[in-house]
Amino acid sequence: MLGGYFIVIVSFLYLSILFAIAYYGDRRADQGRSIIASPYIFALSIAVYATAWTFYGSVGRAASSGVSFLPIYLGPMLTFILGWFLI
Repeated sequence: MLGGYFIVIVSFLYLSILFAIAYYGDRRADQGRSIIASPYIFALSIAVYATAWTFYGSVGRAASSGVSFLPIYLGPMLTFILGWFLI
């Protein structure tokens, strides 16, 4: 079993990496070389959402409430279709 200190250290490292990535993205945006407008970043972010949250979220939602899991799929589809207009 994992100790409490190990979980705290791993969580802190994970959050530190997330903040470092956000800082890097903000710094590039300030320099006028934003990575946010990249089509690769858009595609990867949709892929991450659709694989992790959509799969696990829809399975749990379908098991507990039936058909109400459909908006979990509707959101990524609308984002994929309308995302370029909103960005």
